[in-house]
Amino acid sequence: MTYTAPPAFTTRPDLRGTFGMTASTHWLATATAQSVLERGGNAFDAAVAGAFVLHVVEPHLNGPGGDMTAVFATADEPGRPVVLMGQGPAPAGATVEHYRAEGLDLVPGSGALAAAVPGAVDAWLLLLRDHGTWELADVLAYAIGYARDGHPITARVTETIGAVAALFAEHWPTSADRWLVDGAPPAPGEMVVNEAYARVLDGLVAAGGALPAAEASPAPRTPGTDGPDGTDGPGSSRAEAARRARVDAARTEWAEGLVATSIDAFVRTPHRHSTGGDHAGVMRASDLAAFRASTEEATAVEFRGHVVAKTGAWGQGPALLQVLAMLDPLPDELLDPSTVEGAHTIVEALKLAMADREAWYGDRDVPLGRLLSAEYAAERRALIGRTASHELRPGDAGGAGGAGRLPTLRTDDEVAGRGAGVGEPTVGSFSAAAPGAVPTAVPADDARQPGAEPDVAPTGETRGDTCHIDVVDRWGNVVSATPSGGWLQSSPTIPELGFCLGSRLQMSWLEEGTASTLEPGRRPRTTLTPTLVLRDGQPLVALGSPGGDQQDQWQLLYLLRTIVGGWTPQQAIDAPALHTTSFPGSFWPRTWTPGGVVVEDRLGDELIAGLEARGHVVTRSGDWSLGRLSSVTRDPETGVLGAAANPRGAQAYAAGR
Repeated sequence: MTYTAPPAFTTRPDLRGTFGMTASTHWLATATAQSVLERGGNAFDAAVAGAFVLHVVEPHLNGPGGDMTAVFATADEPGRPVVLMGQGPAPAGATVEHYRAEGLDLVPGSGALAAAVPGAVDAWLLLLRDHGTWELADVLAYAIGYARDGHPITARVTETIGAVAALFAEHWPTSADRWLVDGAPPAPGEMVVNEAYARVLDGLVAAGGALPAAEASPAPRTPGTDGPDGTDGPGSSRAEAARRARVDAARTEWAEGLVATSIDAFVRTPHRHSTGGDHAGVMRASDLAAFRASTEEATAVEFRGHVVAKTGAWGQGPALLQVLAMLDPLPDELLDPSTVEGAHTIVEALKLAMADREAWYGDRDVPLGRLLSAEYAAERRALIGRTASHELRPGDAGGAGGAGRLPTLRTDDEVAGRGAGVGEPTVGSFSAAAPGAVPTAVPADDARQPGAEPDVAPTGETRGDTCHIDVVDRWGNVVSATPSGGWLQSSPTIPELGFCLGSRLQMSWLEEGTASTLEPGRRPRTTLTPTLVLRDGQPLVALGSPGGDQQDQWQLLYLLRTIVGGWTPQQAIDAPALHTTSFPGSFWPRTWTPGGVVVEDRLGDELIAGLEARGHVVTRSGDWSLGRLSSVTRDPETGVLGAAANPRGAQAYAAGR
């Protein structure tokens, strides 16, 4: 039996060039990042500029009040994957006792009680300081322009606003002022501005005393002085030290200035949360002042001659590594998601890894050495049977004969009164086509397709996130980043800032003794999980996807199809996807579907029937509904760069030359 061959048709070309490549979830962010590369900036300058644009143009999927994680490698140290940690912790006042006293048994899915300390902005500024080359004023000029001068709003944003319009009008008046026009969402394509956020960014630039964008020099450094990744080289100038100092001044302004004081004052007023009750937030200015983003070594495993690098177990990233360790020694045909046997094997391995995620992962001492060991992978692999498991089966990661403590499990049927919005974070983007026919694109602003992302309930809670951006430059710098949270429906808009707080704390439990129980100063176990792939000490691929709990599941399919099956990046991104829901979800109300599998119909009736025959509880999601992958690639031997982007939703874009 051989691995399924890729189809000849791709929705977009696999881009190839030697100068630089960008892929992201919105064409304006891609164009921004590529513009930075064209003007002499490096991959880190480009990623930061594109990310701040994503705050403006995809406000339903991320914002300045949210979070981010990234994995990157520099041209100077190509074999050292590094994690950029932009996940803020729980505020000092976010105790289990306080939330219980508020009558809660779960952290809400929307409202200020769901907010972790904002981490994204400081993380992006840290990346710019340490590895960029541009002045902050130049990097932020793109986002300031789109915020102040306007950009055409997409239909997916207006649909999200429409889903929560009643909440805004009745309970979140500052959000109504920000997002509703005469009580209704703006029309798709209408120019929208965010002057308040433009002023916030102006303040960051002013704090550093940077030159105006027109006067600052964005030119690359002189070869032989500073390295192309922005690190100090022989003869590093005082100007570079001053540039870094200006970025640090902006970081201080963000943490201790207008943003911090405005958040502190605003959240003290009780407001409606996803639970239906009104609560005040616990975020204080001191929480922002205490947080700084950081970098750390990536967690990695080897798979079929490649090194796959992820975040630590304070995020869900190592779950992907556990699956790869389980699958590595199996025959190729069992790693083929386009066959019944392969899809079944992949899903069962994912269930085991996600059960371990629930039992062991969190911002504490996690036994990753055992969880990622070959011995443990063999133990877990042996549990994959011929039929679907409907149990949550964490392993003995401590080696003492017991698993970590699990929270109370809830199915959707057991959670009454949640209202609209139950579903998977997917994006419909192509109309149904006859067998063998080339699919026809639905217009980019048609957000009415079944399963269109994000899945937003009228009470504001959202299942699934987010945005993604990948950049590689001609020097060999490469970064994969997933910014998220702080979306417009997560909590009321803070008028002075033009944005709201995030809702990442909903990924913490209020039950004592779990690996991810809420605790002040500890990070919620984030779903944000970008990936970097290396071979022979050189980065080859940066990839990622929005999708909450599905992010690593969809990335797994990409890795299997490209590394094992030999597919191109665009072929792998286009390919029909699936994922399991047979584990507790990270988003409120934290439910699971025992034995659940969600599939794109393009996998075919025969495969779907085969999964059902093995006991999987299958949900069909349409032909083009799952996955929002993007990636950039690099061939160290030839210097050829590549990029590919997701067609679903007709919004993501790749560019380069």
